[in-house]
Amino acid sequence: MRLTKSTDLALRAVMALAVKDEPSTARDVAEAMRVPYSHLAKVVARLQHLGVVETRRGRGGGLELTPAGRTASVGRLVRELEGVGDVVDCEGETPCPLAGACRLRGALRRAQEAFYASLDPLTVADLTAAPTGPVLVGLVGSGPPGPRD
Repeated sequence: MRLTKSTDLALRAVMALAVKDEPSTARDVAEAMRVPYSHLAKVVARLQHLGVVETRRGRGGGLELTPAGRTASVGRLVRELEGVGDVVDCEGETPCPLAGACRLRGALRRAQEAFYASLDPLTVADLTAAPTGPVLVGLVGSGPPGPRD
C-alpha cells in the first residue's frame, strides 16, 4: 500500500500542529515540512473540511488542530484522505481479462483493509509521543516565541 503525497503531507501537518500551543501559519508549517506552500494550502483545506484543522484569518489567526483532530484515528484519516477504492483498477481503460474470475482483487482489498485496520487504534496524539514529539517541536517550535540571543 502506498499513500499519496497529499495524504503523507496531511499527516505530517497534523502532527506538526499537534505539538503547537498556539496557531501556526500555513507558511510556517510548509517551511518546517519543507514543502511548497501551495501544496500545504490544498491539504489544509481538505483537513478543515474533515473537521481536523481549524483556520482563522487575521491577527492571532492561523491553523490549529481541533479537539477532534487531536483524538482522530489515523486509520480514519487515511481512509478519508485516500478515498475509497480498489488498490488496482481492474475496470480501467483496458479492462483486465481476469476480472470475472480473479482472486487477486479480493486479496488486495483484504490487504488494504488490514493496512487501515492496523492504523485505526493510533491517534494523532499517539503519533506525537516521544521520540517524535520533541523532534517536531524542534522543527515547528511550541508556545510563544521567546527572546532571541
